[in-house]
Amino acid sequence: MNIHKFVMPEIIFGNGSISEVGNCCLRLGASNVLIVSDRGISEAGWLDVVIDSCVKAGLKYETFIDITVNPKDTEVDKGRNIYLKYGCDSVIGIGGGSAIDAAKAIALLATNGGVIHDYEGVDKIKHPLPPQIMIPTTAGSGSEVSQFSIILNTEKQKKMTIISKSLIPDIAIIDPETLVTKSSHLTASTGIDVLTHGIESYISLAATPLTDVHAKNSISLVAKYLRPSVASKLNKEAKTNMAMASLQAGIAFSNAILGAVHAMSHAVGGRYPILHGDVNSILLPHVMEFNYLANPQKFADIAYLLGLNDCDISKMEAAKKAIDLVKELIQDVGAPQRLSEIHVKKEEIPQMSLTALNDACMITNPRDVTVEIIEELFRKAW
Repeated sequence: MNIHKFVMPEIIFGNGSISEVGNCCLRLGASNVLIVSDRGISEAGWLDVVIDSCVKAGLKYETFIDITVNPKDTEVDKGRNIYLKYGCDSVIGIGGGSAIDAAKAIALLATNGGVIHDYEGVDKIKHPLPPQIMIPTTAGSGSEVSQFSIILNTEKQKKMTIISKSLIPDIAIIDPETLVTKSSHLTASTGIDVLTHGIESYISLAATPLTDVHAKNSISLVAKYLRPSVASKLNKEAKTNMAMASLQAGIAFSNAILGAVHAMSHAVGGRYPILHGDVNSILLPHVMEFNYLANPQKFADIAYLLGLNDCDISKMEAAKKAIDLVKELIQDVGAPQRLSEIHVKKEEIPQMSLTALNDACMITNPRDVTVEIIEELFRKAW
């Protein structure tokens, strides 16, 4: 039992909790906030809810809603410039992982200077960040509680992984009601991302008893509630439980880190504007097939968390069954299953493999990898 640190923000969870954001800003000493989001969130009406709460709290505010899928270094620069131009003193991020990751990166540059590329890697941040409040509107990224920010280097077509405890927001507000405006495709994609977070953090080389509790709970909740959440926007029980699954998976991977699925997914996302969860849904079963030998007991645990009820099979048989159950869930929710489906070019696999090998998430993968192994996994997934 080798626990170094376990970190997480203040968490506010529940229907209607988004209306607390203005008061939360006041508690953190904010007076002039930059609200970072995207146009989809604005069109869905959630940006107005945040603005209304800030106005009622007597706060000044500016908005920056030009964040796209797989947030870019150029977008972070624009957001930082707005923050400084209007003398903001705090940041609210509302949206999926893209908006929240961008909001963190903007907060980082606002007080540390330079360009976002300077901070790629682990613990490169030297100065405190301004107060940060993050509000997820998908049951997916877990970024609202994590020490990660993933930003696209547009010149190199490469996702940069920035890891620092300074990136952990001060307050995370999780309101399951925000999930009702999401399409079935986005619900499935983000839900498989949650499952990937839970599985990768559970089998991570940096997993601890504290992270295992949250990882296991998230896997179990996804197994029970992702299908009904995809089936109906109005299933409040499913939405609430998927929001909780995302939160717990985020807490787990923020502290245990991830593995080869995310390292490879980041490499794909650096070259293609594809939903992160869609790439994970394709890669997860193939990486599990490679990894299960490294920890058959934990893979057997995953099978039972996913619903296996046969106690008479061996540990190795149960471990393999986990892979089958993941494939079944991915198929049931209609998530993509081949890289060719999402128009990834086969000839780019060698370069993506090199990129994935050097991703920070690969460090905690439970089984040793080489660039040749990564290439083979990509080809199997194509």
